[in-house]
Amino acid sequence: MHWTITAAGARLAVDANPSALGNTAVYRDGTGTIRSRRPSADLPLLPYERLHLPHAATCIALSLESNPSSRRVS
Repeated sequence: MHWTITAAGARLAVDANPSALGNTAVYRDGTGTIRSRRPSADLPLLPYERLHLPHAATCIALSLESNPSSRRVS
């Protein structure tokens, strides 16, 4: 997982590995900060950006927290 700074200045967690299913463009700016934005028809994915999934979409812990009945009992 990587923490990014969005175009609006908010923090957004994204999965560490790029994904063809992703909807978030991620890139490193000139200072090394990891930035993210939502690609659009007006500003599509740029050559130096990679698509990633927001971590909330794939987080196992978050899904267990929202649905306690899916937890395994040992």
